[in-house]
Amino acid sequence: MSAPTQPRTRRGRLTSGEPAPSGTEAPFAQSQASSGRLPQLTEADRLKLSRPFQAPGLAGIASLVVIAAVVVWSLGGAGFSLEKLVDGVPKMGDYLARMWPPNFAKFGVIVELLVETLQMAIIGTLLGALFSLVVAFGAASNIAPRWLYYATRAVLNVLRSVPELIFALMFVSAVGLGPFAGVLAIMVGSIGSIGKVYAEAMEAVPTGPLAALRSTGASRGQVITYGVLPQASPLLVSYTLLLFEGNVRGATVLGLVGAGGIGLELTNAMRLYDYGHMFAIILSIIVLVTIIDRASALIRKKLS
Repeated sequence: MSAPTQPRTRRGRLTSGEPAPSGTEAPFAQSQASSGRLPQLTEADRLKLSRPFQAPGLAGIASLVVIAAVVVWSLGGAGFSLEKLVDGVPKMGDYLARMWPPNFAKFGVIVELLVETLQMAIIGTLLGALFSLVVAFGAASNIAPRWLYYATRAVLNVLRSVPELIFALMFVSAVGLGPFAGVLAIMVGSIGSIGKVYAEAMEAVPTGPLAALRSTGASRGQVITYGVLPQASPLLVSYTLLLFEGNVRGATVLGLVGAGGIGLELTNAMRLYDYGHMFAIILSIIVLVTIIDRASALIRKKLS
């Protein structure tokens, strides 16, 4: 009596309808993975791929209705009107025509004020980033205790809700006119905006290394120093560069309230209807912001 024959295989697949012998499933899966073949799709997966856009259910329809209602409500409250926009296009064209050609007769003054604006942004960003880093330790839920977390988040919400021009007015009344008031306004505004982002970057770090450090008896400070900061540092540097770009643009308008920078010169040009000088200032600001943007992009690319 001959021994029972095993089902034949072809290229690793069973050709017989009989079930595979015990212990063959794992080698078969390993051979499939090693050969680079994709796993077999289920019928539900095939259905999703064949119809990527499906009709929304009741919850989806309700959400779309709510979103549409909010958009319509916002358009009405904001006074949005395409008719007014079309009617105003010729006036905008006339305004732009008055600005041409740019007048660089006061180019020396423009450069001097741009340098002052850049200096304000550098110092304000540096101080703001340092204080934001300290505050972020209290605003990260995976580091700070609950009572400190909620208190710090509340402070950040307050700082983020107040425009920098308000801070500039406050500091102008405190320390007088000049760029120092602008630096203080940029610093406080930076804490409100970037402190929350720093905290969220720290919360997003993988928890495995932190748990490993805690299991060895590491203190909270050691967990932050050796676990949180090394993992979050690329994001922190990238966010700081983005903050600096925004602060350069923000510093150009702080001069409106006497907080230094080129904003006061721009305001005076607008009030005196010196359109050529105003256009020259705007072009100079665009060039400065573009240079900083490209330099920041290169730095972020090297960090990524």
